[in-house]
Amino acid sequence: MQTLPSLTIGQHTATYPIVQGGMGIRVSGAGLAAAVANAGGIGVISAVGLGMNSPYFDIEEKNPKTRQTQFFRANRLALIDELRQARALSPRGLLGVNIMVAARDYETLVCTAVENGANLIFSGAGLPLTLPALTAHRPEVALVPIISSVRAAQVICKKWQRQHNRLPDAFVVENPQAAGGHLGAKAEDLGDPAIGPEAVIPALVSYLAETFDQPIPVIAAGGVCDRATLLHALGLGASGVQIGTRFIPTDECDADRHYKEFHLNADPADIVLVPSPVGLPGRALRNAFVDRVNAGEPSDPKEQCFANCLQVCKFRDRRETYCILRALDRACRGDVENGLVFAGSSVGGSDRIQPVAEVMVELVGG
Repeated sequence: MQTLPSLTIGQHTATYPIVQGGMGIRVSGAGLAAAVANAGGIGVISAVGLGMNSPYFDIEEKNPKTRQTQFFRANRLALIDELRQARALSPRGLLGVNIMVAARDYETLVCTAVENGANLIFSGAGLPLTLPALTAHRPEVALVPIISSVRAAQVICKKWQRQHNRLPDAFVVENPQAAGGHLGAKAEDLGDPAIGPEAVIPALVSYLAETFDQPIPVIAAGGVCDRATLLHALGLGASGVQIGTRFIPTDECDADRHYKEFHLNADPADIVLVPSPVGLPGRALRNAFVDRVNAGEPSDPKEQCFANCLQVCKFRDRRETYCILRALDRACRGDVENGLVFAGSSVGGSDRIQPVAEVMVELVGG
């Protein structure tokens, strides 16, 4: 049986080339991240909306300005708590934080992560052009942009090198044709082979190897759910893989048990695309909420912008779609019919809720 290589990103080396995907809101917190790190992978806390279900936030607060201020403060304090808890659970493991460029508190969350023990920062939902400046005082923290095209990697490398004399420590390449959550492509472009991993990964690996002297590993994301798909990604030239959906039906996943069971009982036929207030489609499990959204039904007129959490939001600005913060939070708390349940195309790969350590054994081949 083929032995898996280790994965080195910046100054950090994981035993196995497996990065756990960052999944908000509170789907991947300290529990899941620490379990993956302890099993030899890289555990990742999603910083998206961490404060929603925390002691620092009153979800019933009615004053919009107070709620927004409280929300951003809660996100920062909750991220500190999650990092401390994850480090207590995994003293020597590799822990990262996934932070969206599109979040209005992006800079605060990046600074909070690097000051509180994160080994790596994963950053997508926009080009993280300011990330090196925010982390310059912590050069040991590895910086990993999340992209879906070679063009995006080229822009980031040129900007970082020219403005900060630094290159990314790795790239996560999302496959929009299979990944869960927000996708880096329009719905009408998803069938284009040019955006698939068979085209993008080899092209990006070649560009990085031919252009730069230092190794910059490529991590394949989207559709990786078992050893076969992991080996396929490595065969395309990737140095590692990012896996999200496969880790949801696990004991340590931080979401409500109903959320885990909803994934456990789903199969690929339940996957649908759903419009998002950020302007790009998302891949999710079909439920009553998604059916209403895809039918064009208006959102509850009493539901207002919750916390002004995104740089761009159709719901806040034009009352289109829905409040994604509330939708994701409802699902994670267990209301899986009236919330948004993101999932990748590999859903259905589990037959029971099991410990992360068992999943990792299956992935690495014992």
